[in-house]
Amino acid sequence: MNPNEKQHSSVKEVKILTVDDDRTVSVILKATLLPYACKLLEAGDGVDGLEVAKRERPDVILLDFMMPNMSGLQMLTKLRADAELRAVPVIMLTGISDRESVLRLARLGVRGYLVKPFKASDVLKQISEVVEVKSRKEIARPKRFEDPLRVLLVDDKPAILERVKAGLADTQWVLQGAPDPVQAADFCRQTKPDIILLSLSLAGDSAFALFETLQADPRTKHIPVLALSIRTAVKEQSRAQMLGVAGIVAKPIDPADLQFKIKRALNLDTTHRFFQCRENIFVLSVPGPLNQAVADDISYRLRQTICEAVDGGLNRLIVDLTRLTKADMTLLKLLLEVSYITADLEMRYCLVCSEDVGQQCRGFQETKDWDFTTSMEEATLILSRLRLPADSRK
Repeated sequence: MNPNEKQHSSVKEVKILTVDDDRTVSVILKATLLPYACKLLEAGDGVDGLEVAKRERPDVILLDFMMPNMSGLQMLTKLRADAELRAVPVIMLTGISDRESVLRLARLGVRGYLVKPFKASDVLKQISEVVEVKSRKEIARPKRFEDPLRVLLVDDKPAILERVKAGLADTQWVLQGAPDPVQAADFCRQTKPDIILLSLSLAGDSAFALFETLQADPRTKHIPVLALSIRTAVKEQSRAQMLGVAGIVAKPIDPADLQFKIKRALNLDTTHRFFQCRENIFVLSVPGPLNQAVADDISYRLRQTICEAVDGGLNRLIVDLTRLTKADMTLLKLLLEVSYITADLEMRYCLVCSEDVGQQCRGFQETKDWDFTTSMEEATLILSRLRLPADSRK
């Protein structure tokens, strides 16, 4: 993995600071935000509010206009004078709604306002316009490879759209094309995609301008963006990485590489594609043909997944290679990694493959003494004899 590529993990809890001396507001907010991934912070006046803001660094502040000790206006002024807090979005809570008061709040740089008494739906709407708020159910389960993900391709060349469509044909992902940044931005506002494929070869600086626009909008800033670029365009790739793209996909596009980069950018859970538990035996099924992208996908979670299996009480592993027709260095490296991990964990394992693949594996110095079997049943019997695996590092 390129060290400059970002991995997007699950969305963190949004910190929301409410500064209000009215306890009713706190009750409404707690009830409204309970289903969402939010951490609610509270302060009763501007003095306490500033202290909490400096300590917790909230993502958004709901600030009452009229309070004792320090008013909302005074606190807002101090926030704007603080280099570390001036960028925190503020939504004002006020009991006045005349036009002059609203204009005054706008001049103070607040991102929104709510007139008391307000409804729970109004609060959620205002907060969602400033920061991304996701339900706890939505982020409880990580996205999986089989999910119907929405992929937006921003490229003005029909041939690239067809190439990407062909590269994703074996997935459940829905591909949408946008030939220019304007249409792409409109699409993102109306139907937020899970990931964006952005061609850096768009006219002028429009690709970089679109990326910066997306990053500046709370509704789209968390959408990972993969940049599409020809291999020799090193300068534009470096610039994109400096801005914070999730990765680079080289043109001409390799389907396996494209899927791998998308899986990494979205941190998709693919373990169930390769790992299963059968009759108290952990099974790693290696798909065929095995390419580097698939091997990297398995290797990415290999140690963590095997450790979790051992922690759950499983101490036997079968590596199913029956879908492979040849053994090469890609397979060899994967098998050596399995050998190292199982030796560290004192986990017994057995390799199942065709006679041809087994013979090819014995042609490598590192695996020439390994035992292979041709059936899952025989592998199960071997493991039941409690035979310890050979440590290939000896």
